[in-house]
Amino acid sequence: MKTTILQKIAKIVLGVFMTFAGIGHLTFQRNEFQAQVPRWLPNSEAFMDFIVVSSGIVEIAFGLAMIAIWKNQVKVGLALAIFFVLIFPGNISQYTNGISAFGLDTDQKRFIRLFFQPVLILWALWSTGTLTYLINKYNNK
Repeated sequence: MKTTILQKIAKIVLGVFMTFAGIGHLTFQRNEFQAQVPRWLPNSEAFMDFIVVSSGIVEIAFGLAMIAIWKNQVKVGLALAIFFVLIFPGNISQYTNGISAFGLDTDQKRFIRLFFQPVLILWALWSTGTLTYLINKYNNK
């Protein structure tokens, strides 16, 4: 799928953001990310750490894929959008349980954060040309 220069830049920026976030999962923001593990999952510290570390590895992989993979960027964009959907319950859990992390120390801030997940989903779909691909595929049926 052919993309514009703006989409390519947005794709790289999202890739850098994802790689940085993934590194944060594994190092300096590990405790902050543990706050986003949904509370309906097992509340074991070891399990929560496993979720944070494994999702960090996945985020690094997605970040590097966004930066380096151009031939299959539609697949990467779709997979990243699905990943953003899958991790959204963590943001909902942080809001509903009133857990402070990442400077989200009020219910209002945690609630506003929920609206950024759809932006990330659209960013992944748009920057990789996946949105155009899906629209064209739907319209050609």
